[in-house]
Amino acid sequence: MSEFKYVQTERRDNVGIVTLARPEALNAVNEQVARELSDALMALDADDSIGCMILAGGDKAFCAGADLKWIASQDFESAYRTDLASYMDKIAQLRKPVIAAVRGFAFGAGTEISLMCDIVIADTTAKFGLPEVGLGVIPGAGGPARLTRAIGKAKAMYYILTGDSISAEKAEQLGMITSVVEDNQHLEVAVQIAKSIANKPRLSVLAGKESVNQQAETPLIPGLKLERRLFHGLFGTPDQREGMAAFAEKRKPNFKKYD
Repeated sequence: MSEFKYVQTERRDNVGIVTLARPEALNAVNEQVARELSDALMALDADDSIGCMILAGGDKAFCAGADLKWIASQDFESAYRTDLASYMDKIAQLRKPVIAAVRGFAFGAGTEISLMCDIVIADTTAKFGLPEVGLGVIPGAGGPARLTRAIGKAKAMYYILTGDSISAEKAEQLGMITSVVEDNQHLEVAVQIAKSIANKPRLSVLAGKESVNQQAETPLIPGLKLERRLFHGLFGTPDQREGMAAFAEKRKPNFKKYD
């Protein structure tokens, strides 16, 4: 398999495992991480010897969100021109099943990545959440669209607008994730499930995933496009600059007041 800087790949029989490996930044996503992660999974998806994939993180964080230095440097022009956050859409477009094995923080992009996966196994330390509204933006990698489909409008509205975190137990109750397992057992359980899936007839597995996604995501694309453009547009606002600066400086943000 290809060598990457921020992800590690391995195989266990007919299961491929991709692990985020940027521990110094709690696996925060920047452009390179997004591309490496997507490319690593696409390579496994194209490998006929692999029947199922697992996406894992570290001990402290599955993925703590987007890299603030990278994301705060964007403005509307750069976000719109490069279609910021769109590259990870490829994760949701993979044909083979992907199981997220989550431990620790899965905030922002971490929650969005887990929502792109087909099955989510989290241990008791996992915490999810979409806190972007507090930074003057909204989630831009499918968070609003996929969370609404996972838990319904009323609950998704609450978590998008408050940015509150969600424990693993609560995420399971809401239907965000598949199951909660004992501390540090997430990967072992994910491997067991992945091997079971990988040993099933390949075509029926592919067809089963496609049929479920067809029912769950249609019409997802128009919602994703609107979400992405609103996300880009918010990079032209003073509150976005203030929110991200305050986060980096560890102070309370002073957002614009309206009389």
